[in-house]
Amino acid sequence: MVEVNTQMIKELRTRTNAGIMDCKEALKESGGEMEKAIDCLRKKGLATALKRAGRETSEGLIHSYIHTGGRIGVLVEVNCETDFVAKTDEFKVFVKDFAMHIAAAKPLGISREDIPEEVVKREEEIYRAQARETGKPENIADKIVQGKMEKFYKESCLLEQQYIRDPDISIQDLIHDMIAKTGENITARRFVRYQLGEE
Repeated sequence: MVEVNTQMIKELRTRTNAGIMDCKEALKESGGEMEKAIDCLRKKGLATALKRAGRETSEGLIHSYIHTGGRIGVLVEVNCETDFVAKTDEFKVFVKDFAMHIAAAKPLGISREDIPEEVVKREEEIYRAQARETGKPENIADKIVQGKMEKFYKESCLLEQQYIRDPDISIQDLIHDMIAKTGENITARRFVRYQLGEE
């Protein structure tokens, strides 16, 4: 069994912002392996996040981000439970990073429900036509369409997108990590993305 020392705990705290006891426990569970300990903390953070998911978020920040050159702009609202958390530097940086991600990744909506029905139908029709072109049987074509629609949602829904600064996690994971750090429920309420010359 690997001896968990203060240096390991310090490193894990620096990388995750988790509490000392949580870090110590995670390192023990993972046999001292740093990456496994991080995963362990993230899973616990997810469990905590799910418990907090029902709590009301009426505080937060509205942040504007204009990309260099002034060709892309984003206005985003991210909510938390208290004004105290909203005013922390950590939350402000989180919301700024959120806005930068939206500028770069061009989501069409926050979740699947936010994607306009006509857009979804158009994508499905295109994928179905492509599947038919291959001459595959209808049941195989259905699976192809389903797979392509899943990919479309992962690319178009903000919560399902891979975070531009860390493609190993989704935006939903990023929010869950922040919930674990702050101890509050956090929600991405709404956003608008402008690009010069686009409707």
